[in-house]
This record gives sequence, structure tokens and C-alpha cells, in this order.
Amino acid sequence: MKLITFAGPPSSGKTSVLLKLINEINHTSKKAGVIKFDCLYANEAKEFEKIGVPVKIGLSGGICPDHFFVSNIQEGIEWGIKQRLDFLFTESAGLCNRCSPHIKDILAVCVIDNLMGMETPKKIGPMLRMADIVVITKSDIVSQAEREVFAFRVMQANIKAKLLFVNGISGQGSNELLSLVSEAIDTITLDGSRLRFSMPAALCSYCLGETKVGSEYQVGNIKKIDF
Repeated sequence: MKLITFAGPPSSGKTSVLLKLINEINHTSKKAGVIKFDCLYANEAKEFEKIGVPVKIGLSGGICPDHFFVSNIQEGIEWGIKQRLDFLFTESAGLCNRCSPHIKDILAVCVIDNLMGMETPKKIGPMLRMADIVVITKSDIVSQAEREVFAFRVMQANIKAKLLFVNGISGQGSNELLSLVSEAIDTITLDGSRLRFSMPAALCSYCLGETKVGSEYQVGNIKKIDF
């Protein structure tokens, strides 16, 4: 079974790209499944079920969704093997640009859209800079010049990644994406594997439920601005 991690900012088109990609897979003899990681709510299961795709939804609640991802991904692998999947895609919540749900030796995809602003690639951390494939969406509603400048900015942030334009509505580019993800290695277990980059630091008093404002209530991993 091939594991592929999908990451990207909210509303960048991750689910739409995955639906078009899996539609391409459904035209072959292969079987794909999805694990969607989110925070409070996710209704994507209905969309995947419509095209006959096994799907699991994981809601992290008050826990950082990337920490939640790492704590559950091995069990996700075991679920995918029981489902006899050929491809298992994980979709991250993408709640902050510091997210880094990519694993060493596991094919990593970052989805980013052309409407986010020219400076956006500079603002996104490991989920873009350490991806193997960067998918750019919504390029059909910007000018050719904007597409080229945005793609250049993406390449500046991650010169090693393969860059691909995919239309989440028409599906244009999804066949090329299938060719790339088909090159992913087979994965049986992630025990002992390593993340490509450390998760955001956590464990302060607010992580543990503190709601009061003020230095006397701040304990643990605290970072201050030098005013």
C-alpha cells in the first residue's frame, strides 16, 4: 500500500484535488482510501463515499491536529491494510502555515492556490518547503503572468519539488498527478519512521486549559516579543 500525505492551507483545494485524483484511480484496478484529519468539523466523508472510497474522519478537538495526526497515523496504516487499499491518502487540517505533517520516505504533496497572494509561498513552512510535489490550484482564474510569477515564488521556496497545476473542478492535471503518486513506495508500517521536520512547540499553560491572561498564568513553553 502506498501512503501519500496531502497538506496545504485551508480552502486551497486539497479535497477537490483528491476527489479528482481518486476518480482517476477508480478507472484503474487500484483501490484508494482517505483519512481526513481536522479540528472541529469535517463533512468530506460524504463526497468520498459518493465515489465508493473508504474514508475515516479524525477530529482533534482541542489538540493540535498535526500532533493528533502523528499519534494516529500508524493505526491509519493498519486500517488501510485491512481495507486492502493500494493507495492511502491523508489530508491534513492545514490550520497554520507552520504545520509539517510529512514523513521521511513517504511521498508528500502540498496544495496551494493561486489566489492566496504572491508572498504566500514565503509564509508557508515545512508543509510546502519539504513537499515532494506542489500542486497549484485555481490557476484558471488568474492571468498567465500571475500564474508564472506565483509558480516562480513556489519554486524559490522549494526548488526540489515537482510543480503541477491541477484544476479541482474540471480535473485537468489529475492524470499527471496520478503518474507521480504512483511512484510512491509501498508502506507496511511507520514504526521507527521520522517526521521531515519537528512539530510546532507545545505544552504551555494554555495548552492545558488555562484561559486567564497575564504573565503569572503563563507556564511552560512560552515565547515573548522583545517590546
